[in-house]
Amino acid sequence: MEAAELLSSFILHPFFFLLPVPLPFTKLATLPFFPRLGVFLLALAILWLPYVAIVYQWVDDANTISLLVMPVLFLEFFGLVYVWGRRVYHVPQIFQSYGLERSRPFVRDLLQGLGTGVTSLVSLFLVQTVLGWVVWQAPSERLLLTVLEGLLVALGFGLAEETIFRGWLLDELQRDYSPTVALWGSAIVFAGLHFIRPLDEILKTFPQFAGLLLLGLTLVWAKRATGRLGWSVGLHGGLTWGYYMVNVGQLIRHTGQVPEWVTGIGNNPLAGAIGIGFMGSLALWMWGRSRIE
Repeated sequence: MEAAELLSSFILHPFFFLLPVPLPFTKLATLPFFPRLGVFLLALAILWLPYVAIVYQWVDDANTISLLVMPVLFLEFFGLVYVWGRRVYHVPQIFQSYGLERSRPFVRDLLQGLGTGVTSLVSLFLVQTVLGWVVWQAPSERLLLTVLEGLLVALGFGLAEETIFRGWLLDELQRDYSPTVALWGSAIVFAGLHFIRPLDEILKTFPQFAGLLLLGLTLVWAKRATGRLGWSVGLHGGLTWGYYMVNVGQLIRHTGQVPEWVTGIGNNPLAGAIGIGFMGSLALWMWGRSRIE
């Protein structure tokens, strides 16, 4: 069956993954990367968009809409990945094949990555403190709550995004392309999707794309160093947690002694020269670990 005919047969059955319809699921695995990805994303859109339309009908506040629709998107994505693994690839434990494990080594990796991420970000601001570029502020009474909130947010986003980018997407790329192409493809998609914003904001904050690209490469190397996602989830979560505590907790103030492009446009470390430098050092270290281990 030609690729176009196979695609059309699945498009004509919107809920092909959930219903016992007589479709050649296994043949999906033989499609090239982009048509295969298109089928998956189409299925996800069909499942998610009707719910989004209902939410938009009843809710006006943008933040509330985001809180209602994004968790459902993640849940439907994970559910679809599970069914995709079983029916397309005949892999009953698809998440385990991505590197998500219930094991002591995974927990150890996660904690080490979490500590490394937080330490790296704090070190970045300590260097800027010594140079006189930032000063630390007195913590508010909500600091402990901010720390706990930040940890939950960081672990949630770290787990979700690493499963998507260093789990599902990287796995799909590796089925068709070399490890190098899969590495860069995953990192570029990760950076690009985090950089969706109005054109004037893209031009203003463009250095952040380099920081996001380095982060994406680092997290792939972190996964490849052990074959598990623990380091990736922990490192991603640790960097997010550290930034959440500093930013939401308003723990630092920039002195303005150097231009914004040095410390970070919009106070975002990944959009500044020193943050990109730190990220580059972390990337080199993780690349070395992936080659040794």
